[in-house]
Amino acid sequence: MLGTLPPYALAAPTFRFPALASLAGRRPLGGEREMALAVFVGAHLAAGALPPASLPASLRATRATAARSWLTALALPAPLRPLLSRLLDATARDDFATLATALAGVVTAADKVLDPASRRELETLGRDMKRLAEGQERE
Repeated sequence: MLGTLPPYALAAPTFRFPALASLAGRRPLGGEREMALAVFVGAHLAAGALPPASLPASLRATRATAARSWLTALALPAPLRPLLSRLLDATARDDFATLATALAGVVTAADKVLDPASRRELETLGRDMKRLAEGQERE
């Protein structure tokens, strides 16, 4: 059987945001590229909170602090900057409802830069977070 992997083989890693990364790479230098990169970093940090491979909260907090200092160097529109900061803060906690709300705010604020494929990736991430938030509420 040529299509099956040997029992010791690892599954191929998947990249959650190929369209968003591609969008950032296609944008010209300046504001739109920096917005796309900032949204990509925020989404990537938010995905680090999701199971099955969620990072420890202390590591997520360290990453959020580093990303926040990086954000200060970017030319971002005034409405987007506090929403990204809120998303970064939410990545350090295990509150998926807050994380989903913060991500939705960022997606809305960055809507003019996002293409349909990158928006779909972010909406999928938001749905995953909402599903986890519903599970947290039941516990």
